[in-house]
Amino acid sequence: MTLGLDPVEPPASLSPSSISSFKECPLAFRFSYLDRLPQPPAPHSSKGTLVHRALERFYDRPADERTAAALDRDLDDARADLRDDPDFTGLDLTDAEWDAFHADARALAHRTFALEDPATVVPVGLELKLQASLGDVTVRGVIDRLERTPEGDLVVSDYKTGRVPGDRYVEKSLAGVQMYALMCERLFGTVPARIQLLYLSRPTAIVATPSAQQLTGVARRTTAIWNTIATACERNEFRTNPGRLCDFCAYRPYCPAHGGDPQRADELRDLLAGPATRVGTAPPVSDPED
Repeated sequence: MTLGLDPVEPPASLSPSSISSFKECPLAFRFSYLDRLPQPPAPHSSKGTLVHRALERFYDRPADERTAAALDRDLDDARADLRDDPDFTGLDLTDAEWDAFHADARALAHRTFALEDPATVVPVGLELKLQASLGDVTVRGVIDRLERTPEGDLVVSDYKTGRVPGDRYVEKSLAGVQMYALMCERLFGTVPARIQLLYLSRPTAIVATPSAQQLTGVARRTTAIWNTIATACERNEFRTNPGRLCDFCAYRPYCPAHGGDPQRADELRDLLAGPATRVGTAPPVSDPED
């Protein structure tokens, strides 16, 4: 799909979510990460934001204070923190729907006790922002929790509030934490002993042990994706990729695969202008559940 003759400025950096977005649908990637078109907030992503904020507070507590009652207080404080956030003020929910929203968020957060003993976790970084260089491309990301084992090794943990992936999608689901492991290796000079996705919906942990060879492959694939994105920007060609995820995409009305006109997508700025507008913070197109 060609949107015009003029080249598009490529992104300054890549993140796991932007890479995933480009793989799923280059046109949606352009709308979100290059044009920075706003998307309306969605209850599932806002709920995830609330749970992540509460768990950040919770694991910042001394180990002996990480109790269920403390987590309840952290959820209430996180709720107060986010009261005026556009991800929440932009949600159109009834009182009953808000009650269900917060009850579900509380249930999700408390499932951390079914996954691990919080008192044994030794965090060295919470919501940790990292940035590293892979040759011509800069990669960035936010690690939910970076911790140390009793042996002194690093562990990368990522909370998930969506559905647990089926067996055939497990490797794909690990792509983000593999990127985080690569950034740790580049920045700290050590490969994490473990990367893990902590799914709070069931609850289930997906755990993997990265190797230096695997991370070399991650770096190589990331560079290849960067080159592909740079070419798409130079040519201003961003194809569509219709599939089941289209049902979750806010850009569907402007997608030529569904009869829309991409040239009209900028009208989203007017449609969503005001306190509900979110720019560039949409959940990755590849993960409508989280």
